[in-house]
Amino acid sequence: MQTPASPKGTRDFYPEDMALREYIFSTWDKTCRRYGFEKVDAPIFEHLELYTQKSGEEVENQLYTFKDKSGRQLALRPEITPSLARMVALKGSSLKTPIRWYSIPRLFRYEKMQKGRLREFFQLNADIYGIPHATADAELIALSVDTMRDLGFDTDDFTVHVSSRNLLEELFVSLSIRKDSIPSLFAVLDKQHKLPEDAFLEELRNFLNDPVIAAKVNTLLHAGSLEEIKALAGSSPALDELDTLFTLISHYGMSEYVTFDIGIVRGLAYYTGIVFELLDKKRNLRSIAGGGRYDNLVKLYGGPDTPASGFATGDVVLLEMMKEKGVIPHPAPRSTVYIVSLDRNKPEKAIVISRKLRDIGISAEFALKPLGVGKQMKLADSARAKIVLFVGGDEEKEGKLKIRNMVSGEEKLIPIDSVSDEIIKQTNC
Repeated sequence: MQTPASPKGTRDFYPEDMALREYIFSTWDKTCRRYGFEKVDAPIFEHLELYTQKSGEEVENQLYTFKDKSGRQLALRPEITPSLARMVALKGSSLKTPIRWYSIPRLFRYEKMQKGRLREFFQLNADIYGIPHATADAELIALSVDTMRDLGFDTDDFTVHVSSRNLLEELFVSLSIRKDSIPSLFAVLDKQHKLPEDAFLEELRNFLNDPVIAAKVNTLLHAGSLEEIKALAGSSPALDELDTLFTLISHYGMSEYVTFDIGIVRGLAYYTGIVFELLDKKRNLRSIAGGGRYDNLVKLYGGPDTPASGFATGDVVLLEMMKEKGVIPHPAPRSTVYIVSLDRNKPEKAIVISRKLRDIGISAEFALKPLGVGKQMKLADSARAKIVLFVGGDEEKEGKLKIRNMVSGEEKLIPIDSVSDEIIKQTNC
């Protein structure tokens, strides 16, 4: 039988892959906790209607669906925002606001694979519930920037592009576009950066069925600043909100990372206000991260009227960027200490010492079969051990053991009863 590969669009995580995945996750954890967010999770599958009623056509077409043994229609989660909104709705007003949650869910989308996009992937999600003001959006944008900076990226690598669905709706109404058609128009506009320009313009003209209005919409989408929009449309509540947002971003000291881009609309149907995407400067990939305000979702799931805003960033596109920039960290040691037995046929001493080290929280290992010293040293190298401890031999008869620091190459003899203290000293365990 031919060895089967993993299903298309999924990944096997060998130790080196798992170490990199855990590095990204632990960095996300630290950044989110620095901002005062608490970690949550939800089921990996949900009732199908959670998505079909609320998320829009883009996600509906990408669902992995199935029936359970009782005939219930379920779906593997393609995103976690509906689950989080459902959780908030279930608790109702018993949750104290603002709610600051983050999660790192495993997600599934049956979509066309490309660079930075797979069918099974992980995301960081960060959400704030209970705050209707731009302060929440600014906090999330700042968090999204710091998640990137903490992984080694800077202004040369990405920019946060910010827009507002409320602003776009105001502008479209002023162009006599029917309000009830605007949600579908947003879905068309979301394809602007995903299609060749000619193909996008054709789809826009076909949807609006009016070449004059289509040309005006296209002109709006190419406005380069808030000032241009103000010159075209004057003042409005949505513009005032964006002004406030950019002022707040300046107080975070992150203005160089953030720009206005009216072409950002986000594809999901539940977004209601400020929206944003993180895009790589080279534009080799689709969005690194994206999010925005979704003030109606908790209420739609039967909960209290709860303003909300959030964003998500995926691990697949980040891995591509980390490889391109060369910020993949070196693998951490598998074990801090490797114990080499000078007498290959007597593992008992190595077992006793490893147990003592493990009991105080120091990782340690030794050869599990009889091997010469040279082969044991090769195993110590493969474990990326910081310390090699030699047991047995003449030194032990004198009540001492030889210890070698694999980083500095320094060797020394130490009393047997000082082994743990010396290892802690050399490794800061």
